[in-house]
Amino acid sequence: MHKLRLNPLAKQDLIDIKEYILTEFDNPSAAANVIKSIIKSYEKLKEFPMFGALLSSKIDIKSDYKYLISGEYIIFYKVENPYVSIYRILSYRRDYIKILFKEV
Repeated sequence: MHKLRLNPLAKQDLIDIKEYILTEFDNPSAAANVIKSIIKSYEKLKEFPMFGALLSSKIDIKSDYKYLISGEYIIFYKVENPYVSIYRILSYRRDYIKILFKEV
């Protein structure tokens, strides 16, 4: 079984997602449920690290990022034995390619 490692940016993404839902919808229950759902999704990667798809199969950029979708959010990660490293958790509505690859 792999160990999970959350990048500081991914931790901040979770905080930002929760704050966004609280601010925009004033719904603490929805915010908590979304965060729980995201965490539940990436927790599965401990046992099944190859579960997600390669990002390079979707875009024309060479990358070892894999991604997993959780509701309206995309979890970007890399398998770095013995770890699954979560790098970012971003809304599918954002320009995630530009965020992940700043030079693009």
